[in-house]
Amino acid sequence: MNKKLVVYFSASGVTKDLAENLSKAANADIYEIKPKEPYTDADLDWRDKNARSTVEMKDHNSRPAIINDNLNIKDYDTIFVGFPIWWYIAPTIINTFLETYDFSNKKIILFATSGGSGFGRTINNLTSSVSDSTEIIEGKILNHNPSVEELKKWVESLGV
Repeated sequence: MNKKLVVYFSASGVTKDLAENLSKAANADIYEIKPKEPYTDADLDWRDKNARSTVEMKDHNSRPAIINDNLNIKDYDTIFVGFPIWWYIAPTIINTFLETYDFSNKKIILFATSGGSGFGRTINNLTSSVSDSTEIIEGKILNHNPSVEELKKWVESLGV
């Protein structure tokens, strides 16, 4: 049996709404990646070179702390991981999450929201955070707030 999980990080709520619909479409459990220190509007001001998100994204070794709820990853075969695209890649908090759990022999399918860019170098930046036996698939940028039915078709097209 292919048990699925939708994991997401959402700074503003956009990715959260998408993840909730994807969870329904994929008949998957859902889990939110929560930063120990929540992001404020000032933290997310990409025009401010001193904003927290800007500083984190300039340092690819940055690993923002997350609340560890002892998620039992071993129960899942396929994990959808969603996030907003920041500076053409996943926020470094996604690396924190991937380095917290063992994703050996798992399939990770990425989905994201973006103000205009694609996945960019996302896979390259995430691969070092998982074991060699983990398969990371570049899924989709889903900006148009797709319906559960549209997401169901996408999930079915993935064969999971």
